[in-house]
Amino acid sequence: MHITMGLPTLFPHGRETELAWYRKIDEGPWDGLATYERLVYPDSWSVVPQLAAAAAMTERVRLWTDVVALPMRNPVLFAKDLATIDILANGRLTLGVGIGAWDEDYLAVGAALDRRRQRMDEAVAAMRSVWAQVPPVEGHFPVGPAPVQTGGIPLIAGVVGPKALARAAQWAVGVSDPAHSLHFDAEALAAQRERVIQAWQAAGRTERPHFSAPVWFALGRDPEHQLREHVKDFWDHELTTVGAGSGYLTAPGAGTLMCGASGLLAAVNGAREAGLDELRLIPSTADPDEIDRAREVLGI
Repeated sequence: MHITMGLPTLFPHGRETELAWYRKIDEGPWDGLATYERLVYPDSWSVVPQLAAAAAMTERVRLWTDVVALPMRNPVLFAKDLATIDILANGRLTLGVGIGAWDEDYLAVGAALDRRRQRMDEAVAAMRSVWAQVPPVEGHFPVGPAPVQTGGIPLIAGVVGPKALARAAQWAVGVSDPAHSLHFDAEALAAQRERVIQAWQAAGRTERPHFSAPVWFALGRDPEHQLREHVKDFWDHELTTVGAGSGYLTAPGAGTLMCGASGLLAAVNGAREAGLDELRLIPSTADPDEIDRAREVLGI
């Protein structure tokens, strides 16, 4: 199982701190570097320039997004941006996509809220056409550059339910399950992995789908407080918008949070037991020393 380290995307920090995270992650033993998206949020960084900077500053690790809301973007422009990043990274980019959880992000950019799942399918098709160098306007040039990776940049679908899995099986190389990012449940993830495999088989696909998940972690002086403060805004919004029983995230008070050394070890060991191909560790601080603390806890 691969272990990817996330960036402190939502925390106030500056250039030197960001570069320190790139360097520490690329030094190893992490398999990847991940960023994630929130548009309407005080300190959140923009995905595209952050990925471009990471691509230029690293040599070894795979670059991930987990996940970006595809239906609120122009797919042709986004495909061009990502192909450029893939060149900077020499073919190390993987794109996690979904519809997102935040309506206000759509409203902020003037994007419609309807047909988001269908629009995501349409955006995927448009992006793949761009990467295949099919001209979007008949009689004109294609949109370059072409990405380094043959067949285009791999797409991982951030989806959970059976209908969403069936749609993802038409175009993704695998699934990232966000449902256990606070309270890691190895048994539930193992069952979800089987549902992903069944969705791929039902779509007539013979290859084994990638299956991964993110998990928040905290290793500071008071890790539970550190993690609770970080996720409070996410949960409060989810509770206000859709109700306590309707969101895909479990409530912070639903059980023991995956914080501290024991929580991190339990998540990593549980991910292996569940058969995950990759676990992405999402930090709850901008302190680069959190990377060293994670290495020490995991003995890697």
